[in-house]
Amino acid sequence: MRPRLGIIAATAALALTGCSGGSGDPQPETTRGAGTASASAQKAESGPDGFADEAKDIVDSFSDDELAGSLIIGTWSGADTQTGVNLVEDNHLGGVIVMADNLPENPTPDEVEGVTKAIDGARSERQPVSIGVDQEGGPVSRLSTAALPFPPLMALSAAHDPELTQVATKVQGQNLAELGFTIDFAPVADVTTGEKDVTINVRSAGDDHQEAAEVVAQAATGYQLGGVAGSAKHFPGHGRLHDDSHTTLPVSQKSIRELEDTDLLPFKSAVQAGIPMVMMGHIGLPEAETTPATLNGKAYEALRDTLDFDGVIITDALNMEAVDQSQDGGETVKALAAGADLALMPPDSAAAQRAVVAAMDSGELERPDLEEKAQRVVAMQLATAQKQKTMGSAGDSEDPQEVLTDVAEKSLTVLKGQCSYKGTDSISIVGGSEKEKSELTKAAKDAGLEVGSGGTSVSLSPDTSAEVAVGTAAPWTMRDTPAKAAVTAYDSNPDALKAVAKWLKGDLSASGDLPVEYDGSDKAPDCS
Repeated sequence: MRPRLGIIAATAALALTGCSGGSGDPQPETTRGAGTASASAQKAESGPDGFADEAKDIVDSFSDDELAGSLIIGTWSGADTQTGVNLVEDNHLGGVIVMADNLPENPTPDEVEGVTKAIDGARSERQPVSIGVDQEGGPVSRLSTAALPFPPLMALSAAHDPELTQVATKVQGQNLAELGFTIDFAPVADVTTGEKDVTINVRSAGDDHQEAAEVVAQAATGYQLGGVAGSAKHFPGHGRLHDDSHTTLPVSQKSIRELEDTDLLPFKSAVQAGIPMVMMGHIGLPEAETTPATLNGKAYEALRDTLDFDGVIITDALNMEAVDQSQDGGETVKALAAGADLALMPPDSAAAQRAVVAAMDSGELERPDLEEKAQRVVAMQLATAQKQKTMGSAGDSEDPQEVLTDVAEKSLTVLKGQCSYKGTDSISIVGGSEKEKSELTKAAKDAGLEVGSGGTSVSLSPDTSAEVAVGTAAPWTMRDTPAKAAVTAYDSNPDALKAVAKWLKGDLSASGDLPVEYDGSDKAPDCS
């Protein structure tokens, strides 16, 4: 892979010195905006460690029912928000995750805020309720039209601008906090293997472990500064596995110890940056091929010991097929017994809460151990709540639209041809989905291009012949395009396609750098 300009040279040494989630020096801080305070100052003022005593007092007052529920992040089906409210209230849940089917189609920000405010109203007087969302950007964007349209992490990596990565994720975190969320299950810390990686691919920062570690560290810091608790996922790394844990159990051929200098580097750098939460993946390991890491005590021990992480460990969604779905809450008991602090999305949250109470009664789970878990969870919740209360007082100066434009333009990557296109005044668009064609048409017209049946032919599909090909997903999807010139925007959001239109007009030199190698990637010019 070509040298990546703009990546901080100290990544490797920094990533290899993991420290606890509540202490240690963060990644180098940037000064792009007036509101960007140092991560170390942020942690000192409102990190989970600062709320340990208050969290202990709260947890000490929990009944068994409350203690059991506090360790569960539940989910519900359908767009009836009251169902979610009842789920939290009836089962004393520590929180919920809001999925796309909990919202109207093409939701507005006001509609999303209505959901989060209702859930927040279900909180107890003592414990805040966590309201989480899978809003990575790109293909994993559960909030659709209600949130700012961010690309996947690979686009931020292609921009090879650490400062921009931190600022962009800060803006994304602020947007989610304004919508009422306290947790974003991001960033993805997996290192992809490229086109064989069917699950992670563009969600990853790339295929270079050290460079991915730098991007993940900046993203982890950005989310903290934005006011949401991030979660590095999916430990010990899903990107090299070629099975989808939503439907089966992928198995790693390497142990966690063997992954320490490769796949674990982004997780280490996230911990170094002070990320409050790490997500355990549904991954089989050597000598435990049939047991997902989410239920494997040795995996949790390795995460604690290898990363020296004392923050919150959350499972990946327990309603995925990598986990036996017939346990009536037993999967949650097993996860907590193995070492999880939070059980995410049990198949039946009410059954899970009852099963945890029963396990305490039988001695399968010990109350003191669950109290320690709950203290970590509540401390994180209190710290996040405090951060959100004080947000806006620092004179933040980032303009979200300027940041989105900057990301789109700096990440645009040439796959074939020249870094600067010769320029055209008119285009015809072929291939691709109707939505993509409509978005590119609008972007082109806004850029001053005529769009019709003549002019330069532009294809949004590798299977359609044209003079120029435009990719809106993983770069290798355009590998076989017959076009002489090709770029990838990694996403089809409006800002990404505006950058494409600007490049087509000849007003933008694409400077993105491919974060992944694949068969044919050597044809891409070095435009960085």
